Amino acid sequence: MKKIYTFISAALLTGSMLAQPFFTPVTYKGAFPVTDGMTGVSSNDWTAGWAEWNPDVKSYPTTVTQTINSDITTNTTWTSSNVYKLVGNISVKNGAVLTIQPGTIIYGDQATKSCLIIAQGAKIIAQGTVANPIVFTSDQGVNNRLPGDWGGLIILGYGVTNTSCGSCSTNPNTNYIEGFSSNFPEILHGGNNNDDSSGVLSYVRIEYAGVALSSASNSEINGLTMGSVGRKTKIDHIQVSYSGDDSYEWFGGAVNAKYLIAFRGLDDDFDTDHGWAGNVQFGLAIRDKDISDTGKDSNGFESDNFDPGSGRTPLTSGIFSNITLVGPKRDGNTSLPSNQAFGKALRIRRNTSISTFNSIIVGWSKGVSIEGSATEDNFIGDSAVFANNLIVGASDPLATASNSFYYTFFSQDGNDTTQTVAQIAWVDPFPTALSDTADFRLMNNTSVAATGASFTDTKFSGLVINTGIREVSNVLSLLSVYPNPSSGIATIGFSLKERADVVIQVLDITGKVVYATELANLSLGNQHTAVDLSTAKAGIYFVAISVNGSEKQVSKLVVNN
Repeated sequence: MKKIYTFISAALLTGSMLAQPFFTPVTYKGAFPVTDGMTGVSSNDWTAGWAEWNPDVKSYPTTVTQTINSDITTNTTWTSSNVYKLVGNISVKNGAVLTIQPGTIIYGDQATKSCLIIAQGAKIIAQGTVANPIVFTSDQGVNNRLPGDWGGLIILGYGVTNTSCGSCSTNPNTNYIEGFSSNFPEILHGGNNNDDSSGVLSYVRIEYAGVALSSASNSEINGLTMGSVGRKTKIDHIQVSYSGDDSYEWFGGAVNAKYLIAFRGLDDDFDTDHGWAGNVQFGLAIRDKDISDTGKDSNGFESDNFDPGSGRTPLTSGIFSNITLVGPKRDGNTSLPSNQAFGKALRIRRNTSISTFNSIIVGWSKGVSIEGSATEDNFIGDSAVFANNLIVGASDPLATASNSFYYTFFSQDGNDTTQTVAQIAWVDPFPTALSDTADFRLMNNTSVAATGASFTDTKFSGLVINTGIREVSNVLSLLSVYPNPSSGIATIGFSLKERADVVIQVLDITGKVVYATELANLSLGNQHTAVDLSTAKAGIYFVAISVNGSEKQVSKLVVNN
């Protein structure tokens, strides 16, 4: 037993040397694991309990108790006992912190094309919960809500962007976020600090945003717009539904995100530009055949560096892993209307250098499109990677590629176009109506997506979560595991000396992670969380806790199943 513990300790200590870990190593491709057999919030479906698949008929409170029609310049808390309405462009600025309680409802005013702007130096602390997500939605009533009813949520920071406006600073670059008909200080973003923090966004729904602010090109606001947002901002468990433009768009910065849903948006699901260098893991995008951006092309991913001047540095270089992209053709048998404007599952162009791993693409006629010699050179030189992905049922999986380069990198990097929807074996991916709850968990371990994910590419260096041990912690104390031995359900108890981000992993004696969860922005004091190992084999396990990506402790757990 001592030798086994020494092995675990060595493995964990090696992991503790990695800087800023982010990716949780899993065996499966796509956004969801093999089902644990449970349903509801106790299942391993991370959408359960807080996501909403039919927001048009969702009944929200009809009485607005507070109208917000002026900027927020001092620390402010919005409470769940009130219902808020944004009128016009509302900026949180002058270093103010806007705190939003779990369960709070915020309406966007259609008449004034309202939006909420978190300006540089300000913060939003919107920490919802599974049972009580925070909701931004249209002020229109049931059955009257439409994409683009209001503006959306805009977060701006001091991270690095590779472009500037004509009158903006170029050392470091600053720029105004796109969409507005005139520029004003609150929409400026950019700087030299990719470690900047704009706060916390967790368990939040953003519905029916994405209004066009004028008739000019690119005047639409996205569901969630991030301009130069830094990586110390915490973003997880977000659902953007029925956006009138992109569901998510990043302009520079290095913010990371986990557990993102893009649902029935008009334009792109995930759009990256201007040197964004963050990471995203676990994302689900579901398209509606009847909703696309006429006059443009609606893509799953659209990634640019900058146009014109695509050679500007730093290049857009974010990493996506474990994404499930469900296109408008769904299982491949859905016919598209004649006026549809769908493009590609992934449109990668203009010298961008993003990478995509361990993902599943289904329901798109055209798969991955790598456009332009500069972008191709990024893949040839491995500064960009497309690896271990499944493209299912696409009639043109490489999007009319004529260059043999596509086929070389595609086959060498473990990508596969030969599998079927049946072989993926999702539980219930295509219910009759898109408003019904889908289930993209894998039915069993025979699924072709249950194995084959990999986090060994050099792109993941320093980014894979590995918990380690530190005997004395400045933040974490009182680690306990009980009952121990356990019949499968155990409680992890610990105490924090300050607010912190916590990762909990359970490892078997070989060092394999069998359970992992992330708890963002926990308050100081005693904490308790349950882990379910009821399906694990009897034996010895190790519970490891990581605080803020560095301070770590471990405890032994015996499971008697």
